[in-house]
Amino acid sequence: MTTGFKRAIRPLALLAAASVLAGCGGSGDGGSGSRNVTVWMYPVISDPQANSAYWERIEKDFEAATPGTTLTIEQQPWENRDEKLATALGSGKGPDVVLLNPDQIPQYLSNGAIRPVDAAVKDTKDTFLPNALTALTHDGRLYAVPIYHTVTSTLYNKRLLAQAGIDKPPATWEEIKAAAPRLKQAGVATLDYSASNEATLNMNFYPLLWQAGGKVFSDDGKKAAFNGPEGVAALTFLTDLYKAGAIPKSALTNSNAFADHPLGKQQVAMGFAGTLADADLARKTWGAENVLVGKPLSNAKQVTFGVPGGLGVSARSRNVQGAERFLAFMTEPAQIESLGKASGFLSPRTDVTVPSDAPHAKEFQDALAYAFPGEPSPVARQLMSLIAPEIQAALTGRKSPEEALDSAAAQADDLLARQR
Repeated sequence: MTTGFKRAIRPLALLAAASVLAGCGGSGDGGSGSRNVTVWMYPVISDPQANSAYWERIEKDFEAATPGTTLTIEQQPWENRDEKLATALGSGKGPDVVLLNPDQIPQYLSNGAIRPVDAAVKDTKDTFLPNALTALTHDGRLYAVPIYHTVTSTLYNKRLLAQAGIDKPPATWEEIKAAAPRLKQAGVATLDYSASNEATLNMNFYPLLWQAGGKVFSDDGKKAAFNGPEGVAALTFLTDLYKAGAIPKSALTNSNAFADHPLGKQQVAMGFAGTLADADLARKTWGAENVLVGKPLSNAKQVTFGVPGGLGVSARSRNVQGAERFLAFMTEPAQIESLGKASGFLSPRTDVTVPSDAPHAKEFQDALAYAFPGEPSPVARQLMSLIAPEIQAALTGRKSPEEALDSAAAQADDLLARQR
């Protein structure tokens, strides 16, 4: 179901009938055949009541600032997001505006479902973090404007480190390997990891691959590159730690839920993909004095995963002008600040810092300098489902790191070949 703030509940099956009124479909001529703008938003604000209240206020504020335009923000669930959106956009019955991540841009661009949005930020483009714009750009054109930015960084349990006599938190791969025997002697695992098939590789294997200097895809995007020497080094780093007991056995079933992880349960000393929300939860469960947020890990490179959330416009929007006005409205400093405060995410603009009373907000703001959004590809998400089982095979010793990655790369190359 789709929950619209101006309409109580509206099933997806009724979108076709509603598209004439809501400007969700059209000829795709980029005209302005409607005074309505319909937005598909997702629960970026975790509290449902706060989420509803925030977007209801945005509707009212935008309509007050844009007389004659009706804005309808419809909440969509994260579950089956891509399938629902692809169907809606492909049939011409989707929204005018939709929240997109960088890895979705190639997918929807390849079938002509979204249009460039450079005009929406033509006067403010220089105020955005360069990485945020680059992540949402394809062939020199911007296809979504950033409204928030996420980032991950290294999270340490100071009590567990002290228990092992470690004063300096491990910040490099070599320091992690050196700390592991001391932590094991103290009865503590070293590094948290999520290897379940449901966990996104952006939060587990890919950051290590990038830190090793590797890439997921070849430069032309037509072949897998993650099985090169850098990828083997990253997976060997993991398998060696796992065999030594420095990564908990529960890694095989860990998803990306901090509270359910050994790290959250104070059974492991550190994790390399923590969020600001994780740090806040750790303060409540570990005690504020035991929480330390460090910079992203480094090896050949110092890099972490961080992604902008952006608003894109349907190629079939009947109110492109109204849609672009909404994009410009949501990237104004007032909205960047208010959304950041409500969601806990960071600012994608260099001239706007989201006010926050969260004790570790500054460390995560500083980590944005090392944020990398991943490598765009229409098959990026499908590829993860091929790699994850092979990483499990390597961790459990059924395959060597080289064998596991070569097997995944062969499947990836077949997948990429089918896209040509």
